[in-house]
Amino acid sequence: MSETTFTMLKPDCVQRGLIGEVISRLEKKGLRITAMKMINIDRETAAEHYKEHVGKDFYEPLLEYICSGPVVVMAVTGDSAISVLRTVVGKTDPKEASPGTVRGDLALEVSRNMIHAADSKESAERELNIFFDEEEYIDYRRVEEDWIYP
Repeated sequence: MSETTFTMLKPDCVQRGLIGEVISRLEKKGLRITAMKMINIDRETAAEHYKEHVGKDFYEPLLEYICSGPVVVMAVTGDSAISVLRTVVGKTDPKEASPGTVRGDLALEVSRNMIHAADSKESAERELNIFFDEEEYIDYRRVEEDWIYP
């Protein structure tokens, strides 16, 4: 079942020049980028995005980090996109992430884990609405999709 989810390439991913590497992995897995932009997140937007973490020890450092440099936000579409994306990304702590995942191969620290991926349909919808307006989406089909999905 086709669905759209949210992902963000965090400041450490951008600063380390790994945007293309990560996008390539998503596309090779059969996911389509249907909206994308590079932005600087202001504190208010960051607080809205991470509101479920209010009161946790890492909340303030997380807001400071996510606002410290540009990020790339994306809407990613494909069959079971939420679970597929989370599998490609790997566990939150890079030390526990499997080899072959983005975090397992490229991230070094849990506080600098390169990428965010929505964890549910509800989170994906909420996060997509924070970062994208309806007119920013582009609906298209890649020619190889007939070879990927029966």
